[in-house]
Amino acid sequence: MSASWKLRAEVAKPVAEAALAAQELVPDWDADIVLTACEIDEQHPDDWLFEAWLPHEPTPADREAVAALFANDAPDLVAEQVPDTDWVTESQQRVTPIRAGRFHVHTPDHPADPNAVDLVIPASQAFGTGQHATTAGCLAMLDLMKREGASIRHHADIGTGTGLLAFAAMRLWPNALATASDIDPVCAGVLADNAASNRINLGGARGELLFTVADGMNDPLLQARAPFDLLIANILAGPLAEMAEDLCAAVTPGGSIVLAGLLETQEARVRAAYRRQGARLARRLVKGDWSILWLRTSRIR
Repeated sequence: MSASWKLRAEVAKPVAEAALAAQELVPDWDADIVLTACEIDEQHPDDWLFEAWLPHEPTPADREAVAALFANDAPDLVAEQVPDTDWVTESQQRVTPIRAGRFHVHTPDHPADPNAVDLVIPASQAFGTGQHATTAGCLAMLDLMKREGASIRHHADIGTGTGLLAFAAMRLWPNALATASDIDPVCAGVLADNAASNRINLGGARGELLFTVADGMNDPLLQARAPFDLLIANILAGPLAEMAEDLCAAVTPGGSIVLAGLLETQEARVRAAYRRQGARLARRLVKGDWSILWLRTSRIR
């Protein structure tokens, strides 16, 4: 096995979590760089080890990409060679399982939780493992919607990535029509692999997931499948605001939209864009610096 490398830094827990969340919002993140963060010592739960695993010696561009996740307060990143190590397996083991509401999300190297809604996503797709505040927040919001009695017959995950949020919605509403889309064609293969690992059937019938490569809602399949009872969009604040009219138009009267990928400081702008389309806030969750919004559209069009 060839040598692998990692960049590591000891940081406070909130700093590590913010860096993980920031990576989720980088649209062209290098898939070869796998991020992990974990508690160093259970006696000191706020002290975390942040690591970026690579299959090669870190380049200046690699260092710059990782450092940029820390905004203006990047720690000293120490490069360390890890010889004779399967870096993918090693990084899988360091990504700890996440519990969000009834969901337990873990990599293949961790056991399932028989008492939870269990989902497995490889660590090499770290932006979709639930490690990041926006993804974990969406899982918690979907769980809240179910507990509050939301009845969903047709849902879509816009910008699905690994497919995790689409899978979660399918577990909550197993008889619904399910649709997922992403602008990146690579996600088609990623989603198919993850669907197989999670025993998710692909297709267009109820209880199956139909995927399309699409830029926003301007897609023949999405338009044909609309309207939806629930739209999930965990992307970026700017696109979320720009898509307000399209998303609201694609939801049934009184339907739900879950938005994430926006900082608390960006929330007012995003909510204003949807308020202009008649959507009102039903619930909000805050994970670190990130807001997760559940909006309900007007029952009158």
